[in-house]
Amino acid sequence: MTSEQTERGLDLFRHGDFPIYTLTFARNLAPAELLSRMGVDGATVAMRDPVDMSDDFGDDLYDDEEPVVRAGTTGAWAWAWEEGGVHGLDARILRGVSAGTEVVALHYNEKPMYAFAYAVEGDVVTTFDTLMAVSPEGSDPKRLAQHMRRAGLVAGEWAELYGVLALVEDAFGIRFTREQLNDEPRLSGRLRPLPE
Repeated sequence: MTSEQTERGLDLFRHGDFPIYTLTFARNLAPAELLSRMGVDGATVAMRDPVDMSDDFGDDLYDDEEPVVRAGTTGAWAWAWEEGGVHGLDARILRGVSAGTEVVALHYNEKPMYAFAYAVEGDVVTTFDTLMAVSPEGSDPKRLAQHMRRAGLVAGEWAELYGVLALVEDAFGIRFTREQLNDEPRLSGRLRPLPE
């Protein structure tokens, strides 16, 4: 994809100011089910708008051990957004969330680095990050090779800056817009710490 193309599904993350985030997408799951499978503390689940999120969680909004997560839907996909944690990339979480469906997870931080994971039916198919040259791993690391090449993600080479976003758009048709993050209340809660 070239920088001249517009109307891509994840442009919000190309142009917005999000220093760290993890997005987990699960096909044909309800947001409540996605949060449950990710290990949300049921006592913390509620519908919250941004003001309620700040009031209820304060400085813990960016906690990396017990991240706050909000959820919604985009097309056939439920999404969960962690602003501080990386639970969505954990292999145990991926296996559990993907039971009976497929899951796409991506993480960004200011290093700058992206991480990507794809799981189907409890099997972690492909994972990689862009901190070093792209090196896909998993049970079938070449499954997305054609989509990865189109996104500038070639094994053994350095990734294109927004290659992971382009991969998610191209391979899965996922779109996520600013309107989906408007001030309306969203299902949210705090994830339990990952097991040791």
